[in-house]
Amino acid sequence: MMSTILVTGASGQLGSEIRERSVRYGGYTFVFTDTGELDITDREATASFVTELSPSWIINCAAYTAVDKAEDDEETATLINAGGVENIVSAITGSDCRLIHISTDYVFDGTSSVPYLESDTPSPDSAYGRSKLAGEKAAMGWPQTLIIRTSWLYSSYGNNFVKTILGKAGSLQSINVVFDQIGSPTYAADLAAAILEIISGVIQNRHVFVPGIFNYSNEGVCSWYDLAMEIVAVAGSECKVMPVRSSAYPSKVRRPAYSVLDKARIRENYSLTIPYWRTSLINCISKINRT
Repeated sequence: MMSTILVTGASGQLGSEIRERSVRYGGYTFVFTDTGELDITDREATASFVTELSPSWIINCAAYTAVDKAEDDEETATLINAGGVENIVSAITGSDCRLIHISTDYVFDGTSSVPYLESDTPSPDSAYGRSKLAGEKAAMGWPQTLIIRTSWLYSSYGNNFVKTILGKAGSLQSINVVFDQIGSPTYAADLAAAILEIISGVIQNRHVFVPGIFNYSNEGVCSWYDLAMEIVAVAGSECKVMPVRSSAYPSKVRRPAYSVLDKARIRENYSLTIPYWRTSLINCISKINRT
């Protein structure tokens, strides 16, 4: 029996990468939706859509990700990031469907100095982080759920830090970038590959499905300043990157100062090889240059 895989939020960075990579998985039926086809905040519509489709898997990429705007509109962020997940869980309760839900490093306050484990106690310091943590709790209401926390996502699709720096480096002589926020970038194409490998591995009995929370980002650690330096170098730009403190950019949001995620659990359970962040950055910029 052919597995049907429903992808929500399919026009975002991760959803777009999953769509591109899905052509390698000819044995499965993929259904890609965004709010136009499926509004996950509409409980009845979600129930109807999911019941009719009867998917074997749902990859929930739908999310409110405007971190700054969420501070002024926590209600909408929570409606999408938590309420939408509740509606998906309600729709699949009693079925054999498995849910892969995407979460974030923002569920932590960033005060650690060692990589975060999945078992560490969340302590979100922003409206966005609170809404995503509420979404995790909703997702865990279904026992066949795998939550993937990721960080610093970028892609050749959509708007992100890498594309912003590339644009500025092409037009400005110097740019200021914060050096006191440390984390691990995630190339969305790598995360998409990991998700599809997990699904195909379980379907083909190469892996046992292990539910729960898992971390995924590229290997290695850097600051936003380090990342910007590498982007400019790869682009061959003469633009100077100047390190500044976060206090140079006053914001309503306290972004995590340290959000490195420990990835041993996902590597070991699903036999994943996770690329180094510089390698993936070069691959992404090369792809951007080709399009």
